[in-house]
Amino acid sequence: MEANGDDDELRKKTTLQRRKRISLSTILLLLHLLISLSTTRVSGSVDESGGRRVIEARNGQDLVWVVQLSDLHFSVHHPERAIDFRNLVGPALSLINPSLVLITGDLTDGKSEDMLTMKQNEEEWLEYESVMKDVVKRSGLNKTIFYDLRGNHDNFGVPSVDSSVDFFSKYSINGQMGRKDNVNTVTLETSERKHLFVGVDTTTHIGLRGPTNLFGHPTDELLSSLDSQLSQWDDDEKPTKPVTKISFGHFPLSFSALSHSRKSLKDVFLKHSISAYLCGHLHSRFGKNLKRLHHSGGISLSDNDLFQLNIRRSGAESDTNCSFGALPAAAEFWEWEMGDWRKNRAIRIMAIDRGHVSYLDLDLKSKSQKTIVLPTFPLDSRFMSTSLARHRYECQHMISSSYDAIRAIVFSHSVVVQVVARVYDSSPGFDNLVMEAPMRKYGDDSSSSTSGASFFSLPWNYRAFEDPLPDRFWLQIEVTDIKGISTLSEMRPFSINGLSSKVSWTWNEFLVMGCQWAALYFPILWSVLCCLFLAFLIPKCVIVVFKTQYTLKKFIAKKGPFTLVLWILQDLCRLPVVWFGYMAYLFYLIFFPWLSGEVFTDPGNRTYMTIMGWVVTSSGGGDRKHEYIGEPDVMFLVIPHLVFVVVPSFLVVCCLVAERELYKEHIRAVSGKKEDDHDRGRKKRWQRRSLFFSKRRLVRKTLLLASLALYWKHFKNCWSLARAYEMNVVHFPGYSLVIPLLLLYVICKTHKAP
Repeated sequence: MEANGDDDELRKKTTLQRRKRISLSTILLLLHLLISLSTTRVSGSVDESGGRRVIEARNGQDLVWVVQLSDLHFSVHHPERAIDFRNLVGPALSLINPSLVLITGDLTDGKSEDMLTMKQNEEEWLEYESVMKDVVKRSGLNKTIFYDLRGNHDNFGVPSVDSSVDFFSKYSINGQMGRKDNVNTVTLETSERKHLFVGVDTTTHIGLRGPTNLFGHPTDELLSSLDSQLSQWDDDEKPTKPVTKISFGHFPLSFSALSHSRKSLKDVFLKHSISAYLCGHLHSRFGKNLKRLHHSGGISLSDNDLFQLNIRRSGAESDTNCSFGALPAAAEFWEWEMGDWRKNRAIRIMAIDRGHVSYLDLDLKSKSQKTIVLPTFPLDSRFMSTSLARHRYECQHMISSSYDAIRAIVFSHSVVVQVVARVYDSSPGFDNLVMEAPMRKYGDDSSSSTSGASFFSLPWNYRAFEDPLPDRFWLQIEVTDIKGISTLSEMRPFSINGLSSKVSWTWNEFLVMGCQWAALYFPILWSVLCCLFLAFLIPKCVIVVFKTQYTLKKFIAKKGPFTLVLWILQDLCRLPVVWFGYMAYLFYLIFFPWLSGEVFTDPGNRTYMTIMGWVVTSSGGGDRKHEYIGEPDVMFLVIPHLVFVVVPSFLVVCCLVAERELYKEHIRAVSGKKEDDHDRGRKKRWQRRSLFFSKRRLVRKTLLLASLALYWKHFKNCWSLARAYEMNVVHFPGYSLVIPLLLLYVICKTHKAP
């Protein structure tokens, strides 16, 4: 019995010890979770008093850096985009440890496999949410420093915010963090300066399906809010710190429309002298120099200037006025479009070092970035220098301490053992090394070892590098890690006195960055339509009013381009079905709907499109009203149809009519019925032409091939539109059938010459 009592007591003690172990392990697990949550890396403390979100950067320097990503285009048909993002971006952010992560739109793709139907797909948004959770976790960053904006792909077919298909509000980080406004701000503050970041969402309030959803549409309310947010630190009672202002959004300014009062984002940015506007949308396929320096001046502040031929407007730099209180003659800011993640796996690091803004674009697809070198001063004179920097330098208003050293940030997985700065003089020869010296590390070592970022500087006599040529001196930095691996920064020109190197756009870069397409839509539209109307009306008026006939005989007797054009156009007028058909079609294009289709993700909302946009019915306050949505976005349907279908068909018709007349003249010549066939010289010329105007009629066959190409182009466009807006021929008979029928009529009419 005693033994049994001892056994019971022993079992009780054992059970009690097990419970203690379980409770102890539970406590340790909770402590571990709390520690892991508390040690999640944040760039500094967060202060949201007064409606302002302020993050205190604690790197011990007047230096902050952020990361930008754009155009992710997560797609159910291309899972590799999300897989690469999950595997590459998390570790990269862990190494870089930015103060902010800016994702500037087009988070999902919203396209069918054939890329013709464009509307929201919830499966893609679920994938985006899952990937971002994993990236935040692997990076070790706080989720609150991620800012993702809506792009046009994220707005395909979304009738309104918070509708059943507005998946951005449900699955994006901004949506989950309660950032519902179109303008969101955050300030990074160091001991010396404030850095204000303002994100702006200019997607249209009613999201149409593509391809008529390509432009940003800032409203007057949005511009007023943007104006207010950019000035939030200007009204401080004690403005003890200077403010560097950066804005970011999805659409380049060349693809941004004007508001109802004809104001633009550019107006607000120039008013507040922001340093840079970061955007996406255009991807990398148009070129690498998708940058533009915007200036005030000219006709007005708004985007009435239709073109800018180069990255910098010619004649923008003027003589410096250093009188008291004087500022540069024109306000300015940089617009930096970045490459896409979709195909190029692009990522950008932007740094602000004592007010100097610089950036570095990386390609995570080419190779794993073990070491990254970002020079923060001096700035690249091609893409980063401004007239304000020149003004401050020449007037000695700059802070000399920001010029007294070459500075760079180095991000490396390995221990960095040496950083060397080299300056080359390109005037006698590109390889003329004029300065080479090691840079020394500075900053908080513990912060550097945690974040993977190290700060290096090299004191120098910056006045020794003053020069009237903006690209005479070039900087390169070499980093060597403990494994002996060397990494070289990109060679970049610099100008201490703030002069700018000239870089020219390629033709494609000019088209997408130098042309203000929203302002160009109606000038192009009415120019094409007026030319077509004049081509039909002038020869008709010459016949009816002036009673003057232009024929082939008159052209042969009196050669000249004027006689040639009037002869061909008057022959076209003698085909009444064709003449009246084209005139009626042009009036139809101006005054009547082009097509009727589904513009939202959910079916059952069929509406129609005109040259002014899609007519959408909305209800407010119990009243139903019609409004045009998608102007100037519809230009990418309207202008190509006019330029590549209507105008070519008109030219082919004119050529067919002219070929018929020439063939008739050839028949007369060879049959001996021509009155002056005794003229041997003229007879020889007709014999030479017989190869083209004989029974084989090679010119006509060539024109028939051109007609087939035109048919193929037109019906391909029709098929794309039918897939995009769920239509058939009944929904756009005028658009799809009139030109082919008119062309077919002319082909049949000119088959035989009377």
